[in-house]
Formats: sequence, C-alpha cells, structure tokens
Amino acid sequence: MRGKWRWFIALGVVLFALLVWRGSGGTRIESGSLLVITLEGAYPEGVSNPLLSLLDAGSPSFVAELSRLRKAQRDERIETVLLRLRDLQLGWGRVEELRNTIKVLGESGKNTIALLEQEGFGDNAAYYLASATQRVVITPAAHNPFVGLAGESLYLGGLFEKIGVKVDYERIGRYKSAAESYAETGPSDATREMDEALFDSINAIFVQNIASARGMSPDALRALIDTGPTTPEELRDAGLVDAIAWYDEVLDELGDPPRVSAGRYDEVEFADLDFSPEAQFALVYGVGPVVTGQGNAYSNNPALAADTVVKNLKRAAKDDDIEAIVFRVNSPGGSPLASDLVWRAIHAIEKPVVVSMSDLAASGGYYVASAADRIVSQPGTLTGSIGVFALRPYFGGLYQKLGLGTSPVTRGARADLLLSGEPLSDAARDVLKRQIDSIYEKFLARVESGRELERDAIDAVGRGRVWTGAQALEHGLVDELGGLHEAVLAGKKLAGLDAEVDVALIEYAASEDFFEQLLDLVALGVRSQLGLAQIPAPLGQMARTLAHFESGQPLLLPAAWLEIR
Repeated sequence: MRGKWRWFIALGVVLFALLVWRGSGGTRIESGSLLVITLEGAYPEGVSNPLLSLLDAGSPSFVAELSRLRKAQRDERIETVLLRLRDLQLGWGRVEELRNTIKVLGESGKNTIALLEQEGFGDNAAYYLASATQRVVITPAAHNPFVGLAGESLYLGGLFEKIGVKVDYERIGRYKSAAESYAETGPSDATREMDEALFDSINAIFVQNIASARGMSPDALRALIDTGPTTPEELRDAGLVDAIAWYDEVLDELGDPPRVSAGRYDEVEFADLDFSPEAQFALVYGVGPVVTGQGNAYSNNPALAADTVVKNLKRAAKDDDIEAIVFRVNSPGGSPLASDLVWRAIHAIEKPVVVSMSDLAASGGYYVASAADRIVSQPGTLTGSIGVFALRPYFGGLYQKLGLGTSPVTRGARADLLLSGEPLSDAARDVLKRQIDSIYEKFLARVESGRELERDAIDAVGRGRVWTGAQALEHGLVDELGGLHEAVLAGKKLAGLDAEVDVALIEYAASEDFFEQLLDLVALGVRSQLGLAQIPAPLGQMARTLAHFESGQPLLLPAAWLEIR
C-alpha cells in the first residue's frame, strides 16, 4: 500500500512540475508572425481532459480548435495561418463548422494557406477544409484521389441467421431503418430513398462550396470529379490546388517569417487581445448515446447521461452570472426515458437555451433539442429521425447449434416477451407495439410543444426519417444554419445583448475528478496499443452504442451507421 501511494505522490509531483513549466514565462508573439496548425485526428466534442492537454496527448477538443482559430482572427500580430492537413476523423457537421471558421479567418484579412499532407482514399474532409483557404498547396508525395462522396451501411441479418440468431423488431415509421441494420440483409425501399436524399443534400453542399471557392461552376466540378484526378500534378492541372511543394519550401516562399506553433499559441490568453466579455454563457455538452444515469466528462467513449446533463443544466440555470445556455448536441439518441428527463430539464429553464447541433442530433438527440428556445444546425448535420423502434433477438437457433437446451416457464399470456430462446407470440408482439406507439405519441407531443408545429406536420416529417440540417430547416425542425458562433449570436439576441458584445463561454464539465482524468489517459494508451481504431467505423459505432442498452428496450436511434466519406 505504501508503494502505491508513493507512486501517486511521485506522479503528482511530476504533473505539478509540468504544469508550472508550461505556465511559466510570458508568450511573446512578434508582429507579422506565421501560425502553423496541424489539423488531424478526431477533435472530440466535450470538455478537454486537462492531463491530456498538459502532456500534449490526444486531440484537443473541437471547441478548443475553433477557439484557437478565432483567437488568431483577433490577433493583429498573426499575419499568416498555415494549416497542415492530415487524416481527419470528423463528421460533416464539424467539417462544415471548421471550414466556415477558416473561411472567416481569411475574410478578416489573414493570409491563409493549406498544405495537404495526407494519402489514401476518402479523405474528402481535408480537401474540403483546404478549399476555404486562399492558397492550396499539396506535398509531392501526397495522394488523395478526388472521386466524390461514398458511404455504406451495414446489415447484420445474414450474419445472425448463419449463427442461429433471429431478431424480431417493431418500429414506428417506415424510415426508422436502424432496426433493419440488425434484422435484415439489406435496405428497404424507404431506407434507400432516405439515404439517396441525404447524399443528394450533402453532395450539393460539398460541390457548391468547393466550386465557389475554386472559381468554377458546380457542373464543371462534377465533371472533374468523374475524371478522378489523383496525383498532385493532376490536381494542380485541374485547378483544385495551386502548387506542389514541401513544407520547408512553403516557409521559404513566405520569406521565413517568425513562426508560432499551435501549442505555443495556446498560451496566449484572449484577455491579451482586448477581449472584454460583458456576459457569460454556459456551454453544456450532450455527446454520445442518450442513457440514464451518470457519465464521465473525460471519457473517450462518452454518453449523453441524463443525470449528469440535467445536473449541469440546472447548475447553469441557477448561476446568476449565466445569462444564456448553449447546449451542444452530438448524439444519435438512445433511451426514451433519458431523453425525456433531459427534455424536461431544458423545458423548465427560464433562461434562454440555444441548441448547437454538431455532426448528429437525431432521434433521441433531436428529442432533447426540441425543448430549446432556438436550434442551430450545420447544413450537413444529420437530424430529425422522429421515431422509435425496439429490437428483441432470440437465440433458439444458436442454442441448437451449440447443443444447448432450454426449458421456458412463464406466468402471463404475454410473458414470452422476456424469453431469449423463443420467437415472439402475437400477444407479446402486441405489447411491444403498444409500447412503441405510446413513446412515439409522446415524442410528437414533445416536439409539438417545443417547436410550435402541429402534430400532423411533425408526423409527416417524422416516422423515423433522417434529414440533413439544410433539409430540416425547410421543414421547420431547426431555426437557422450555422455552428457554435451562430448559436452564441442567437443567445445574445434572446438575452437582449448587442451582437457585438463579447461573451465568455463557460464549459460545464460532468466531472473534474483527478483519477477519472488519469484513467482516461491510461485508456488512451491501451487503445493505441490494441489498435482498436482499426475496427470498421460503422461496426464500431454500432457496438459502442448498443453496449449501453438491453434487449427489448425501446430505442430512439436513427440509421446512424451510414458514414459518408
């Protein structure tokens, strides 16, 4: 025991020393400086783990990266921002928000340059971000075929059939296709229709914005995509990049100005840039599957845990210094009970509440958002999916293959709903159906109350259908398009503040326990060693989400496993 405590004390001394070292001395930025930022990785939503930040481990939070760029925008000493773009793991909501921030940075008078340093298929996000800069450069060895968008959904029904598992399900809405992912071998006609519409919407945004940035028509860009330019030379000749050069050659071209790394620039305080906030807004996160109970703010597999989120919302609501709340949602949904608990907490808040949607705010994620005073979504955010389903697998075939016998005993005409080895009887299926009917009606009522839309209008765009943010705006499911910046502007208006007033965003963390931060740091290293990032993304997402729920539990989940690359 003594040795254990010595280890913790030694670790504490080391971390304290690092903290003092990192915080010591001023940060001097020369006029005409070049800020170099490498964009790669996942940029998770939520509060950054202080230990990860201290040790320069893992990606900074998404909001931290946005703040870094916004800070550079205000800093007159920064003349040029060079973005080194590598492998990015972001959904289209965050990609769009980051791109808009980069675009505004250039429009503010900064010289913006993108250096593409990635290789491999499907890294459309990196080029999409690069297209927002004033000059796009690609390294000679980079290879990223520009062939358009693609995505695929997984259907596990055939796999389950091979091992003797059958999945019964009930759902509201022919578009509630998440159930099909587990029970069928392919999409229904309705699911295919929805997927095509989602792709059409996101592709239109993708093509229009790149074409506009590169000075060509959308039709010309589509024709160019069909040719599939691949090599740096082909990309340059097609007008998609401006030059081919190494990093040091880019620096030489700029005249080797005073260089500032991203880590060093993080030590610059907003207060040093004449940032004088006249108000404070709370920033509360709702990230991951919606579940009951408590969650860890620093987890690398977060959940929108109702008890934790409600606690943070109530803390912000009671704080006299907080004038509005921005609720950042990045969630595929999950538990109807947990969704309703969060909805009720938001509905009861007397201060302005603005939802800022990230990559995904669908089904249960939309349920909790619908109580807000204003909803802001990115054009490529996946949202809506007003519907419900329940999965009830039974393993009789698997038991037979394994030589296992069962001896079911029930009391009650519908109690076979609770068995694992028997298919549903008609009576038990009726129970399941009535349960999800009830949840769907409550979902409609919650949206009707929050959005001031008529029930029939909500039902017409509900039935499980997923929409992009651009489509959701047309149907009245969101109020405006934009990101965190636009959400803060909306909060200012609701709070009666001038649009030009500086506002400080105060993050409300679920937990600030030192040992939870430390365990998260250890988990990061373990996952890196095990190579868990190599699991196919849709399969990994399915597994992580369903791990939170039980068989037969009604779920508010969309067809979230469709990854558009």
